[in-house]
Amino acid sequence: MKRIPCFKRHAIVLLRRVTSYTACMTESHGTVPPMNDQTSGETDFGFRAVPRGQKKTLVREVFASVAPKYDLMNDVMSLGIHRLWKRVFNTVLDPRPGQTLLDLAGGTGDISFNWLRSGGGDAILSDINPAMLGVGRDRAASRGLLGSLRFLVADAETLPLPDRSVDRVSMAFGLRNCTDKLAVLKEARRVLKTGGRFHCLEFSRVTVAALEPVYDAWSFQVLPRLGQAIAGDRDSYQYLAESIRMFPDQETLAAMMREAGFSRVSVRNLSGGIAAIHSGWRL
Repeated sequence: MKRIPCFKRHAIVLLRRVTSYTACMTESHGTVPPMNDQTSGETDFGFRAVPRGQKKTLVREVFASVAPKYDLMNDVMSLGIHRLWKRVFNTVLDPRPGQTLLDLAGGTGDISFNWLRSGGGDAILSDINPAMLGVGRDRAASRGLLGSLRFLVADAETLPLPDRSVDRVSMAFGLRNCTDKLAVLKEARRVLKTGGRFHCLEFSRVTVAALEPVYDAWSFQVLPRLGQAIAGDRDSYQYLAESIRMFPDQETLAAMMREAGFSRVSVRNLSGGIAAIHSGWRL
């Protein structure tokens, strides 16, 4: 009989228990605290309100902690579905020779690697966290992709790149961790060439009511336990679950993109709204 890997056994056992949590989780997390206004002195860090200047430090600490097990935990947290989402995302990005991708909050490199392997031109793998980029560099080296990649430690709110310098900007599962999301969107538009496109893959608001209680139970009960069991870090994965709930819903994010100056903004839901792809053009 084929042996099930340890991390999968953890996930299977906890998934079998998930339905027992749904009633209490609906009561505990049925109402999500409102996001703090972008102009106030505070912002959200999960369900906590923190000084705006403190969030970047807290986020850096989270991802420095999770970097060594980040890719394994992505598989566990999504039961592997994130790989399908990223394949769909790559199709939307439409990689083409001679074009440059800026992969914001690119972390360990999945989006950049897919772009390069699908025939895209160069890629700039950017992240605010050096530990995440370090993992990305090691993975790129093992895949023979270093020659087409540039690594950039940068804050997505203030990019050290010239205007109209890239053909695509991608951001996968990173925007919700930024303090000033509108500033990130404006920067993404600024560095795009005329006719370039921005695409954001992010967790979003579930659109299938039957999924909500199970999804809440998985997020708030299972994920932190898996984080503790596999990565020895419950708190970081508790934050990740909370940050998803604090992120703007599909229509709110689309409106923010229009405010940032994007045209032809569109939304594509994945897996019943658990994730969504937002797209916009610089025209």
